Order: sequence, then C-alpha cells, then structure tokens
Amino acid sequence: MRIYVSIDAEGLPGIVSVSQVVESGKHFDELRKIMTRIARQCAETLKELGVEEVWIADSHGSMLNIDYLEMPRGTVLIRGFPRPVCMVVGIDRGFAGAVFIGYHSAAGVARSIMDHTMSGRAFHEIRVCGRRASEFYINALVAGQFNVPVILVAGDDKLRQDVEEVAPWITYVQMKESLTRFSAITRPLDEVLEELREGVQLAIEKLRRGECKPLKPPRQPLDLEIVFRRSEYADLAQSIPGVERVDAYTIRAKPSTPVELANIVEVASMIAIAAEALQRA
Repeated sequence: MRIYVSIDAEGLPGIVSVSQVVESGKHFDELRKIMTRIARQCAETLKELGVEEVWIADSHGSMLNIDYLEMPRGTVLIRGFPRPVCMVVGIDRGFAGAVFIGYHSAAGVARSIMDHTMSGRAFHEIRVCGRRASEFYINALVAGQFNVPVILVAGDDKLRQDVEEVAPWITYVQMKESLTRFSAITRPLDEVLEELREGVQLAIEKLRRGECKPLKPPRQPLDLEIVFRRSEYADLAQSIPGVERVDAYTIRAKPSTPVELANIVEVASMIAIAAEALQRA
C-alpha cells in the first residue's frame, strides 16, 4: 500500500501570522519546524501501520518548508515550485489513499484563519459547479480523477464543515480553533501530534474496510468561476483558451476534468502574480 500526503501551512497548529508563512517573515522558522515534525510523525505512523511507501508533498509557498534531512526511510518527498497540479503532483502514480494536513477554509469563510483559495493575492473566490471551492475540494477532485480517496484531512475548525458536506467518510483532525483571520486557539504540539496519530490510525482502518470513496464532481464538464481581486487580472486571464469573461472581476470556463480545472486555476494565479509584478516595476 502507498499513501500520498499533502501538507499545507495555514491550517497547522500554532500558525496564525503572515510572518510565519512567508520566507521573509521573522517567524518563518517556526513553520519549518512545525511542518517537519508533523510530516515525520505522519510518515512514521503510516509505516507502523504497514504502509510500504509514503509520498509527502510539501505544498505551501515555494514548497521548500519541510526539512529533507529529517524524513524517515520509506518516505518520498516532493519539493519545489512550480509543478503540475501543484499541491497533489504525482497523485496519478497509484495510491491507495491521500491525506491532507494543514489545510484551511476557502476564501470568504468568516472568522477563518488566513482564508484563501490557491492564491490569496489573486483570487477573491473560486466556485466549482456553484460551490465555493476550497483547496481541499479542488485537490480532492483531482485525486478522485485517479480513483484515490482522501482518507484524512487535518486543519482548523472552520474547514470541517466543508469536508463533511462533500465527503462524510473522511476522518477529520482539528488542529486549532480559528477566532479571526489572524488569530486562533491552539494546543501544545505534542497533543496535536497524538490526535493526528490516532486520526491516521482510524483513517487507515476505514480505508481497509472499504469505507472511503474517491470524490467525484457533481457533473462533467465542470463549471468553473474565478473571481479575481483586481479587474486587470481578469483582463489578462480572459485570453486563456476556453475562458469566457463574465464581468470586471470574473471569468468562467467548462473544464472537462478536475486536472484541467486545476491547471486553469494555476495559470490564472500566475497571470495575476505577473500582472502585479509588472505594476510594481
């Protein structure tokens, strides 16, 4: 059995500030230490449960957060950016299940820690088939395209409802309680690690009992709407093949698969970031 693990930052315990999640931040080293400990704990737990190989995708920012030197034997680490389908690259290589750790709510969820979807700088909101989409939802659909079920999600309390609405079979581990966009209640890391260990054990048991299912979109082709934060981003993104301009801030597309959807989102985010850089030049 092989298990895929994608680890983001904003939903991790102890993480509440921009200074922790950007490389130039004075508290960034805290993130690296926390993410590395969690990655190692998850990998070791999965190996103890009989998983032959664990793939871990470092899935935040420049995607160079996890300390490679701390990874246990039998662990494959995916690092660096840019890369195809970003947070779940390689999910098409054959896995029994996927684990998402450190995930957070979609852009626009009230009182949720650093809420955003894929790019807080680029997007105000992303909707998939009329549903406000989180990174969890988009990545779970991509995994589902290759018949890989998400078996566990770990993040803040506000993400739980999103997960339970679309995939009630997923084991959810709450790593902190969001108070506002930049504040949260968080418990000692050792306690959170123990709960993660118990959650992974339960998720593997449910997977072996056949209780976990790949997440599939409600219809195909999918309906994708991207609402940008600035109208010039949409001015440029409307040139993406298959994209229709809806209004000053919104584009629409009908991707045939979740992977195609994820690629459109990725290209749109890169266009927005490039446009912002040009304005500053």
